[in-house]
Amino acid sequence: MCPNLLHDLKERTKSVDLMQSSLIINNNRIHMTYFGTLINQEKLHHDVLSFIQLSKNELGRVQDLQAMIPLEGMKISDNLDEVLKSVVRGSIFLQLDPHLHEGLIVDISDQKTGHRDHNDTENEFSVIGPKVGFVESLEINLTLLRRGLVTEKLTFEQLSIGKMSETRIVIAYLDGITNPEYVNTARQRLSDLDFDIVFESSLLEQLITDNSNSPFPLFLSSERLDRIMYSMLNGEVAILCDGSPFVLTGPTSLFSFFVSPEDYYLPWILGSCFRLIRYFGVAFSILASSFYVAILTFHYIVIPRELLGPIIESRSNVPFPPVLEVLFLEITIELLREAGSRLPSKVSQTLGIVGGIILGQAAVAAGLTSNILLIIVSLSALASFTTPIFKISNTIRFLRFPLIVLASLWGGFGIMIGLMLILGHLLRLKSLGAPYIVPIFPFRSNSFSDSFIRSSFTHLNNRFFTTRPLSTKRFNVKKNKDIGDDYNNE
Repeated sequence: MCPNLLHDLKERTKSVDLMQSSLIINNNRIHMTYFGTLINQEKLHHDVLSFIQLSKNELGRVQDLQAMIPLEGMKISDNLDEVLKSVVRGSIFLQLDPHLHEGLIVDISDQKTGHRDHNDTENEFSVIGPKVGFVESLEINLTLLRRGLVTEKLTFEQLSIGKMSETRIVIAYLDGITNPEYVNTARQRLSDLDFDIVFESSLLEQLITDNSNSPFPLFLSSERLDRIMYSMLNGEVAILCDGSPFVLTGPTSLFSFFVSPEDYYLPWILGSCFRLIRYFGVAFSILASSFYVAILTFHYIVIPRELLGPIIESRSNVPFPPVLEVLFLEITIELLREAGSRLPSKVSQTLGIVGGIILGQAAVAAGLTSNILLIIVSLSALASFTTPIFKISNTIRFLRFPLIVLASLWGGFGIMIGLMLILGHLLRLKSLGAPYIVPIFPFRSNSFSDSFIRSSFTHLNNRFFTTRPLSTKRFNVKKNKDIGDDYNNE
């Protein structure tokens, strides 16, 4: 119990934007404490002060002040820590003379300042389908989810993480569909965190992941509303972080990172075809450079006679062994990527095109690399960007380098060793306690309808058993078939 909260607030906070003022209304002195950079000034004057000034009643208690203000969520408190926590989030603290041992907390925070006015997806673009994405405001993101999933089963649980930031974290799930085990696991991991500041959901992902030493992302991170809703409908848990436009979902599997929302907006044959192209692109991106090193270093016999002449002619002026040649080009590509991502968009496009052409031609002319390898590395870099999720493309870029080194040491045998090590690592990974490479391990045949290919919606009526949902049926297939049969009969 604080005898004088006004005095204690002055002692605890010495920031220049802390405003403490008082005014006299109807022979009553009202003290106000707030941060001027956090509150909505219009809301302060129109929804708080104007109603107090128009009232003719005497203010004897704080409860009388609460009855005058037509706002929700007001709270009377005499706890200094609670008052400070509310004020630093945009509330105003009102006190009356001589009752300075308690006051009224009124939330008049400005929810719009510092946030984007538009919510188009910027990093996960698709030609077909909605372009609605999340923004940095937690309230807006929760509203988008509530409008997209119009059901009473949608449940939000809020936590505060960060000793200095008090970042608001929301766990979202569908009650009656999502397995409570995953909700409890997410809640427990978030509650046990002891961190100072949580800047973004990517930082949160690293703190609660099942294996922080793995290059593979164990939570799916997306800014697309439709992708997050689809994941939640399959029984996954969504984690939203205030100040971040990316939402985490889990438990997820490796194959979820190669699924694009556009697959479901196209006919299932086209969607399956494009998804298979992505898998082929990933395999080519990981193995192409290492196969080049292994073949030219150990396995000349597998080169067709028609290609042998062009390869010899292309490498006739290259003084380096294949492994150094490949590493030189791969590192050059990575330097172009990093430089392009740090520059303004218009400059980065010019750098990528002009820099790639000039450096490629100069490297071939100087005898530092061959034309064939230049084509292979360029296609490999292009294939790594076919994945819809950027984080998995970073993993693909990383895996190429150890495979190249192993190929230079033991050829094809080294590549097989590297792939077996990757597979063994994937078998051990878990996401929120669930296996990472389902439906392959553990084998789930009923989940193959939406993993390597995208089957028709008549085969997607069941939710994935990989997340062990409480409700397995999504819709009635028989009813949909009957509708189609009625139209065909007409």
